[in-house]
Amino acid sequence: MPVGRTLMQKMSSTRTFARIGPHVVPAMDKAVHRLTRGKVLLSAQMLPGVVLTARGARSGLPRVTPLACMPEPDGRWLLVGSNFGRPGHPAWTANLLAHPDVEVNWKGEDIPVRAELLTGEERAEAWRAALAFWPPYATYQARIEREIRLFRLTRR
Repeated sequence: MPVGRTLMQKMSSTRTFARIGPHVVPAMDKAVHRLTRGKVLLSAQMLPGVVLTARGARSGLPRVTPLACMPEPDGRWLLVGSNFGRPGHPAWTANLLAHPDVEVNWKGEDIPVRAELLTGEERAEAWRAALAFWPPYATYQARIEREIRLFRLTRR
């Protein structure tokens, strides 16, 4: 494993990162993504990422959120609603529950997808894969009482 990735895993597991990361990482990602016309997602240098465009759960307005993702071998993506190990579910997960037909920008390409909240054995299997992919998710889950939401995105 590259040294930078190991360092990022350790750093992202800290409570300090949980306080600062949610404010800094998405803002940087949005700016770089916009400046490069969708070609570069800064955080994707460490973890693959998508830019999710979903309608707000209450407002119905478009919400644009850069997110780390786990690409699956069959062309789907797994999204982990870890919220950096903070207590509440991230807002984008409520948006997906209310309006599952969304769009992601993946490596500069806009792709219509449908989001499915994973439950039961399907969730358990995806969670094991997510932990193997990014071990800090275990630290995030240990810090909070809620179950971290996992979504699978499938092309429409």
